[in-house]
Amino acid sequence: MIFPFPEITFSVDLNDGSDIFENRAALWESDWLHAEKISKRRLRPESGLREGQNMQESSSVCEAGQEAALANEDHSGEEVKEARVRETPEDITFDAIVNTIAFHPTQDVIAAGDVDGDVYVISYSCEESGNQELWSSGHHLKSCRQLAFTSTGQELFTVSKDKSIHILNVERGKLVTKIPKAHSAAINSLKLIDENLFATGDDDGLLKVWDLRKETSFMEMKNHDDYISDIEIDRNKKILLTTSGDGTMCVFNIKRRRFDLQSEFQDGDLTSLAVMKRGSKVVCSSTEGMIYLFNWDGFGATSDRFLVPGESIDCVVPITDSIVCAASMDGVIRAVNILPNRVIGSVGQHIGEPVEQIAKSREGRFLASCAHDQKVKFWDISDLHGVVIDDYRRRKKRGKLKSLSRKAFGCGSDFFADLKEGGEGAEEEGEEKDSESD
Repeated sequence: MIFPFPEITFSVDLNDGSDIFENRAALWESDWLHAEKISKRRLRPESGLREGQNMQESSSVCEAGQEAALANEDHSGEEVKEARVRETPEDITFDAIVNTIAFHPTQDVIAAGDVDGDVYVISYSCEESGNQELWSSGHHLKSCRQLAFTSTGQELFTVSKDKSIHILNVERGKLVTKIPKAHSAAINSLKLIDENLFATGDDDGLLKVWDLRKETSFMEMKNHDDYISDIEIDRNKKILLTTSGDGTMCVFNIKRRRFDLQSEFQDGDLTSLAVMKRGSKVVCSSTEGMIYLFNWDGFGATSDRFLVPGESIDCVVPITDSIVCAASMDGVIRAVNILPNRVIGSVGQHIGEPVEQIAKSREGRFLASCAHDQKVKFWDISDLHGVVIDDYRRRKKRGKLKSLSRKAFGCGSDFFADLKEGGEGAEEEGEEKDSESD
């Protein structure tokens, strides 16, 4: 019998005896098992090498993933660092001329109404490309002339040349109340008095005071011969003041629902008004570039007046108890101190475009302006809150109008520096007349 074995061939004679056969068979089996163990040992290092390579490869993959994650984190960190933060929000450009603007009382939101009757509500931010339109409304058929947020910011009032009054929900942008024929003439001015009362004035000089609870007006007075340009209320919500294109200011008592008096006629249209000096002074602007001062207890005649260079002054907004910003037809927005009467400097400008309206943000940091260039611009007025002028001495000074912000005239680092030679930046102050009147 022949037994095959690796590299060895054995020949056995079965007639030699079973013992010899059994011993040799056991030896062959032992040798065969020993050879198998050796072959397995020879294979183990190779398999171990493969396992080690697999482990190294998986480890390399993990390390590569960690490096990629760290690189992504570093890249995102670089992107955050590269996000540019501006001194003021970017300009907002519209498809039509904006007539009126108003800041939200609690959020970084501004509303704008244009000559097409459209109303836009936009969130603003100092970050690059941070402005975002929240919603718009086209309910008015003609120009939106005035708008205002309620004290809570939940509703937005708008008035229009189409003689209607609209109240919109700010969160949803939906029209909630509409008074289609509120006046017989185009409505030009609006003033919110409290959560229930508001006043409107039209192009014919008619004043109406409305009560939302009754859904109608409870007071109608026509004491002006021309359009009502602006409306203001005292802190006690009792005395209502109006300015008009007829050159006068009228005083109304809305608690007693009566007309009190009318001021003497001034040169040009009275365009805007503001209550200053803790309620003791009333400031009125005019189309002749003149600022008129009235004592609170003497509305019949002016207590003082002074000329501000820059043609017609279309809007004034109080910044502090002594400083107003005045927007002019020449496109320049000036900071003006009241008593002593002095032009402090330029806050900003719309080059060669008449400024329609200006508004102050809720925290007093920004001033927004709209003009015929179809833009709403933002100006930093935070430094004005620390300005105090108490020098009553008369002085004469001619020269460039002082720049009060980086974006205003006189800055060499912005676009307007290129216009100095053309005379745009050479705004001159006229003779400053300071007054000691009370």
